[in-house]
Amino acid sequence: MRKEWKESSLISSMTGYGDASCEVDGIHYAVELRSVNSRYYKAIIRLPDELIGLEAEIDSRLRKLIARGSVLLNISVRHEQTAEGYEINRAMLAMYLREMGGIEAPGQPTVDLAALLALPGVIQPPSSTQLIETARPVLGKLIDQAADKLLDMRRKEGQTLEADLLSHHAYIAQRLDQIVAHAPKVVDVYHQRLKSRVEELLARAELNVPEIDLLREVAVFAERSDIAEETQRMGAHLEQLKQVIATDDGELAGRTLDFIAQELLREANTVASKSNDASISRTIVEIKGAIDRIKEQVQNVA
Repeated sequence: MRKEWKESSLISSMTGYGDASCEVDGIHYAVELRSVNSRYYKAIIRLPDELIGLEAEIDSRLRKLIARGSVLLNISVRHEQTAEGYEINRAMLAMYLREMGGIEAPGQPTVDLAALLALPGVIQPPSSTQLIETARPVLGKLIDQAADKLLDMRRKEGQTLEADLLSHHAYIAQRLDQIVAHAPKVVDVYHQRLKSRVEELLARAELNVPEIDLLREVAVFAERSDIAEETQRMGAHLEQLKQVIATDDGELAGRTLDFIAQELLREANTVASKSNDASISRTIVEIKGAIDRIKEQVQNVA
């Protein structure tokens, strides 16, 4: 019995494979279904010429099962024996026999019946309409079976993707905590360094700078290098990333995860530009590297 589900927001890869085949009334049907990552749903359907009329129906069926990814469906039909519906074109056969009768040859010519039947036009296949009506229910079942296998594979691949994404999430969260803990110290360090430098220079010149001017300069630096908002937003994005991975709400996760990764990178770039601290700069480079790996992985999330 066929499973009644389609892709949901549980992490699922866009790479998968499924196949199915059967033989009905002497006709062998085979279906192969492959998918790779793509921003949207895109299908390439390869059918025998006599079944080309089913292409639109098959595309509609696939679209209901697979919402995202580049899909290649290959359908082959092989006649194991003369199937029901094939007929001998007697008029064409009689024409061949008349033509052969007009050929002068020494001795008594022999006629090979198998060779005659193999001549073009002698054996007529069933009409295209008849073939389509016969193949439609068979191919429908085979496509569903192949799609079940493909979606199973995509979900199993998705488990690997989920584990990898969560490991990057934990890595970024840990580094972000380090930045948040260290950030308040940056202004104090700058204040002490500036004060020491000013005192050293003024001592040489025997001048005096009011403390208020020094504090004003420190306040300007603090405002310019404040990264509290950016780190808070990064924390919120990380929480959303984890929720999307864990939530099954009937929506696909890939595009949402890609957007979150872009927002994380944007905030990380802002922190990098505002930070005037070597430790924070090194840590944010590590965070950006992990975000880039997330962006690469989510390209294959359905």
